[in-house]
Amino acid sequence: MRLRKGFTMRKIGADHVIVPEGVETINFNKLMSLNGSACYLWESLQGKEFQEEDMAKLLTDRYEVAEDTAMIDAKKLADHWKQTGLIDE
Repeated sequence: MRLRKGFTMRKIGADHVIVPEGVETINFNKLMSLNGSACYLWESLQGKEFQEEDMAKLLTDRYEVAEDTAMIDAKKLADHWKQTGLIDE
């Protein structure tokens, strides 16, 4: 999978949000706020092919989190990004 082109992360006040850019994302009508670990993953995965295991590895490399917990969190986030159209499979 890959993060879909046409979306970018911006800092608005104290929050980081994903915003659409361009015509291909014209139907995106939600503002998605990211926490610190989701921001880290978004930045780390830009322009790369990845799987949920890659996301979990990034989390365990940066944070003190168990592998099984990181995998659960990575799967939830990937599922959410898929549902909102932020990931191309």
